[in-house]
Amino acid sequence: MTDRQQARAAFADLHTDGCFVIPNPWDAGSALMLEHLGFRALATTSAGFAFSCGLPDTDWAVPCADMLSHIAGIVRATGLPVNADFESGYAHDLDGLARNLRLCADTGVAGLSVEDATGDPAKPLYEFDLAVERIAAAAEALRGTGVLLTARCEAVLVDHPAAIEEAMRRLPAYAAAGADVLYAPGLRTPETIRAAVEAVGPKPLNLLVSAPIGLTVAEIADLGVRRISLGSALSRAAWGGFLRAARMLADEGRFDALAEAEPFDALNGFFRTRNRDGRQS
Repeated sequence: MTDRQQARAAFADLHTDGCFVIPNPWDAGSALMLEHLGFRALATTSAGFAFSCGLPDTDWAVPCADMLSHIAGIVRATGLPVNADFESGYAHDLDGLARNLRLCADTGVAGLSVEDATGDPAKPLYEFDLAVERIAAAAEALRGTGVLLTARCEAVLVDHPAAIEEAMRRLPAYAAAGADVLYAPGLRTPETIRAAVEAVGPKPLNLLVSAPIGLTVAEIADLGVRRISLGSALSRAAWGGFLRAARMLADEGRFDALAEAEPFDALNGFFRTRNRDGRQS
């Protein structure tokens, strides 16, 4: 079994029982550190990468080729399984979607997610039947690769007037169409989280926790969630520390916030041990 096959098998196994956290690095260094901290899988973040490029996290603001290169870089940086945040697949038509998903699979990812958001403010979600058809096409494109397909319903994030109801309608349909994992960003209460778990069961549900929601990992696990992702939260936490220090310096001429920085020797020593002659050891 190749390293790629092993990563994909290990990723699939993580979804069979229990609950795991899949944090989202935004570059190779953050991926290596998260692996070092003991996480068992990682996921890319379109927002975290976009912000690092000076771009907004709007639909396809980062070109597909650049996103594929970024995803491949995260995969190369770590031996952990990686799930790709692949937005809505960078294509509206089914053939283009299938082609792009195969390109994403070729980066070595163990999983990838496809959204049902269109990027069009006038019609922010693909029509129900087309959205289901897109998930079926995505599942067919990935058949035989071992790559897990996560189907995302963006109803809450696009402020659908009946967001929770629409998510509960779409998620089971995406599961029936061939999605391996289901995901509706924006669920926050125990009642809606449990309802989503029941709606897609026995397939696993991914829960996004990008800010405190009053629940611990253990409490989320008790609701039946299999996977917890963080989206852009860790990258924004890094931005938060950066901005606190920079604003204090710009506004007050003080360096106090730099005391919160991770020591140079700790970071440099960690990356020194991970690399030999420019290669990961």
